[in-house]
Amino acid sequence: MTANAERADILVQALYAGLEGNRRAIEDLYADDVRAWTPSLSATTRIELMEEFDRRDDAFSDFDLDAVPLDVGGDFACVEWTVSMTHSGPLTVAEGQVVEATGTRVTLHGVSVAEFRDAKICGLRQYWDEISLFEQLGIVGSDA
Repeated sequence: MTANAERADILVQALYAGLEGNRRAIEDLYADDVRAWTPSLSATTRIELMEEFDRRDDAFSDFDLDAVPLDVGGDFACVEWTVSMTHSGPLTVAEGQVVEATGTRVTLHGVSVAEFRDAKICGLRQYWDEISLFEQLGIVGSDA
C-alpha cells in the first residue's frame, strides 16, 4: 500500500502531467481503467483520458501550479490547488463558440480527489468554477 504522502505526491505529478500534456507521465501515473471526471472532460480509461488531453485546445499556456496536499486516509489523496495561466489561443466554449486569445492572465482554484490502486490513480475527480474562468475572460458578466 502506498502511504498518504506518496499518494499526494503522485496526484501532484498527475496534475502537472495533465497541464503539460505529458503522455509518458500519464501512462506511468494512471491505471489502464481509470475513471476521470472534471468540468471539462470525462473518461473511462487511460486511453480516453489521454485522448481528451490531446483534443484539448491550446487555449492556455504559461502555467503556474500551486498544489497543497490535504491529509486523507484509505486509498485516496486530495490536493487543493491554484493554477494561473495565460489565455494564449482560441478557446472553444458552449455550442462551438470560439473566444480568440486575449492574453489575459487567469487564476482558477480547485480540488482534485484521486482514488488509488497500489501506486496508480484509478479514479480522479476535479472540481473548479468554470464561470469564474469565463468571468475573468469577459465571456460572461461578474453578476452571472
